[in-house]
Amino acid sequence: MSKIIYTKVDEAPALATYSFLPIIKAFTKSSGIEMVTKDISLAGRILSTFPENLTEDQKIVDALAQLGELTQDSDANIVKLPNVSASIPQLKTAIAELQSKGYKVPNYDESEEITARYSKILGSAVNPVLREGNSDRRAPSAVKNYAKNNPHRMGKWAADSKTEVMHMNENDFYGAELSTTFEKADDLKISFISKDGKEKVLKASTPVLAGEIIDATCMSAKSLQEFYQTAINRAKEQDVLLSLHLKATMMKVSDPIMFGFAVKVFFKDLIAKHGELFDSLGVNFNNGLGDLYSKLDQVDADKRAEIEADIAAIYVEQPRLAMVNSAKGITNLHVPSDVIIDASMPAMLKGGGKMWNAQDEEEDTIAVIPDRCYAQSFQAVIEDCKANGTLDVTTIGTVPNVGLMAQKAEEYGSHDKTFQAQEEGKILVTNKAGETVFSFDTEAGDIFRMCQAKDAPIQDWVKLAVSRARLSNTPAIFWLDENRAHDAQMIKKVNKYLPEHDTSGLDITIAAPIDATKTSLERMRKGLDTISVTGNVLRDYNTDLFPILELGTSAKMLSIVPLMKGGGLFETGAGGSAPKHVQQFTQEQYLRWDSLGEFMALAASFEHLGNTQGNARAKILADTLDKATGTFLLEDKSPSRKLGNVDNRGSHFYLAMYWAQELAKQTEDAELAAEFAPIAEAMALNEDKINAELVANHGIAVDIGGYYLPDDELAEKAMRPSQTLNSIIDKA
Repeated sequence: MSKIIYTKVDEAPALATYSFLPIIKAFTKSSGIEMVTKDISLAGRILSTFPENLTEDQKIVDALAQLGELTQDSDANIVKLPNVSASIPQLKTAIAELQSKGYKVPNYDESEEITARYSKILGSAVNPVLREGNSDRRAPSAVKNYAKNNPHRMGKWAADSKTEVMHMNENDFYGAELSTTFEKADDLKISFISKDGKEKVLKASTPVLAGEIIDATCMSAKSLQEFYQTAINRAKEQDVLLSLHLKATMMKVSDPIMFGFAVKVFFKDLIAKHGELFDSLGVNFNNGLGDLYSKLDQVDADKRAEIEADIAAIYVEQPRLAMVNSAKGITNLHVPSDVIIDASMPAMLKGGGKMWNAQDEEEDTIAVIPDRCYAQSFQAVIEDCKANGTLDVTTIGTVPNVGLMAQKAEEYGSHDKTFQAQEEGKILVTNKAGETVFSFDTEAGDIFRMCQAKDAPIQDWVKLAVSRARLSNTPAIFWLDENRAHDAQMIKKVNKYLPEHDTSGLDITIAAPIDATKTSLERMRKGLDTISVTGNVLRDYNTDLFPILELGTSAKMLSIVPLMKGGGLFETGAGGSAPKHVQQFTQEQYLRWDSLGEFMALAASFEHLGNTQGNARAKILADTLDKATGTFLLEDKSPSRKLGNVDNRGSHFYLAMYWAQELAKQTEDAELAAEFAPIAEAMALNEDKINAELVANHGIAVDIGGYYLPDDELAEKAMRPSQTLNSIIDKA
């Protein structure tokens, strides 16, 4: 029996699974394929971290650790849906929900030891464990053609748009970065040396392999705050919105600190007046202005009214902030996880360079991205759109991505090698011989980060880039900046390993991200394709940026991770808008989440299974699912945003019907065709009845028993409302 692991996750993708997974199980059970679920949801990760706090029937296994071990198995076949990369506010909300349901998990800040255990759940905790291979993300031709024939809305760009990106020009991560490649294995220690010469060990041991690239850098807190003030002044002068774009989820240590500095600069007068009170309340502005609001119920009504009036006065005096939710008055500075750069910047670029103001109207914005490493790429898109106008979705080419990410490559600002200096002094990185590798003078508040990129994943990345360029006959650009310390080391590696592959007839080049962006856009406008070969962070950014411009969403990308030990990880797209989808579903039983990413990942998973384990039926399932997905797109059965149309559950029905029809008419396996012929017929005959049952409760609120931990029975009932369809599927 072959196994495919289907991950249990969070929010809208989790709801969709209640509807889609029964279909998958029904269609695969006669083909020797077992669908196994593993819980890597935020709630699941919390519960598995604190078994000593739970009753026996509440305990669950650490599924993430199990999957991490499975990635080393050549037979691994994992379909990974988007999971929550939790910020501290999200984590605290999930903890509170679990506690309300009788799970006696501790509070986040109950002790240093408890906080340290929770820190392993924060941010991008899942991806580094599972991504034991590099990333191959692209828009399948059927999806790209659908987008061209059914263009999504694009905001109109004006040549005189005031939208721009502002970034630091000195003392940022880019400017201070140092990098070196180790010729032999070593072990590094990170220490803080105070002005009086006392050493505090920040991290005692970081093993380094031969050939590994290690880089370190330090951002000046003073320069960062001066930069924020400059950006605030610029937005005020230009009379445009001010928006901050960071990634406080994936870069869970560095970016919340940077977010906090932005809040403190914007609200400096408020803090100057009430700072002592805020300190006594334990307000942490790294968690956004929302952290202050969450603690105002601890003060008397008069003091709360005074503080709220002072906040309102600051909003009048300062530039207008971009809004996350205009109706609720939630600004860009409210919660760090509300605005994530890889989703927020592409959405703004797709919208003609505009974000939403307090009146729920679109305006130009100053997009604040402090560090220079990649900010200039977004500015290059803005300049291109101002000069050449809105991209024409019906004609533009595509920009697939080959991304370095295996073995935690370039996990910047998210791990145990990122620290904030508490005082003036020096941060030293020394090797096991006691020699200094890196040294940075620091002031209080400065942010230090160190990162690794192992040699074997880099070799695999170069190999994958050549393979993709060859298979698709498409030019490929390595997005590497020779003037950045880390990238200079990477360029040496690329130039070393490219000659090991047959690149004859291929167009493979190296260019700085800003130049690579310009070239890719120029070719894109001509209808030409260009592979972006990038490091981990740009992989994350580009696989949202270009798909959102091309397809309207990154959820429709095919994302394959060939694991280095021979297995396969198949990712199903991004989940950035999932919270809004859940809110809409609970209010009106209409789920607009598009499972197209799941359809494509599942087909790739079947194909891999067939190729690696000799399962002939798996190949048939892959081929027929691909054809069904093509019909699904041609018939336009994807969910729409608004009530009254096909939603996620309806899309699953149509995919299932088209898939059954394809299985019934294929000629490679007569027994399989005979099995699915009556299923296809039953679905077609009952199409109207099934649709009526699916929409019967549209517009009616529903309780699914929780957000981070829904009640399985309630959620399944809500997501499988058609008894007719259920009867057909369950009997299959």
